[in-house]
Amino acid sequence: MKKLDLLEKKLGVKFNNRQILNRALTHRSYLNEAKEKSLKSNERLEFLGDSILSFIVSDWLFQQYPQYLEGILTNLRSSLVKTDSLARMAQQLEIGDYLFLSKGEEESNGRKNPSLLADALEAVIGAIYLDQGYEASKGFILSNLQSPLEELVQSGELKDYKSLLQEKLQAEEKRSPIYKTIKEEGPDHDKKFTVGVFDEKRLLAKGIGKSKQSAEELAAKHALESKSIK
Repeated sequence: MKKLDLLEKKLGVKFNNRQILNRALTHRSYLNEAKEKSLKSNERLEFLGDSILSFIVSDWLFQQYPQYLEGILTNLRSSLVKTDSLARMAQQLEIGDYLFLSKGEEESNGRKNPSLLADALEAVIGAIYLDQGYEASKGFILSNLQSPLEELVQSGELKDYKSLLQEKLQAEEKRSPIYKTIKEEGPDHDKKFTVGVFDEKRLLAKGIGKSKQSAEELAAKHALESKSIK
């Protein structure tokens, strides 16, 4: 069986145009040593794959977990698409074994470099999208990320912005944030709440939402993003 046949079997994708897959596996370092000058690196495919990955994961999380506020969804997505997570996925698929690398990158253990592996995986996602379309890309991503996602959810390690702000203030000030409703407006069926989060009497940030809970979450998010705390 040809080498790319083995990779396609691991990916669960049969490419129509293998040149796209080859490009996804071509690290920029390889171009300096390649005899074929028309070769291109996987960097453009990596750019495309990164966007596709983020969208598909965001869409799936939004549909799958309607009970989670934006803060938890953001943390979930970040955990799934960060370099370490993508590198583990690439290792499971053995993508590193198929990469085209320079001798120097090979000697420096590039096939096991987490950043390089994560980039290559994103490039492969971009290649699948170009060759097979959106649904194939979605199937590939979810089939490989659903298991680690479920493990993450079950671990109880998810933290929303309020939890993160609580931890930060406890660590630095030995105090807990205080949330106060500053304004409540609109009819009962379409309320809008403005909530402030305070460190004792000092206002850290405000948040506006259709519920006190969502407004508190946004206030905590804005406080973490601002310069009002260290």
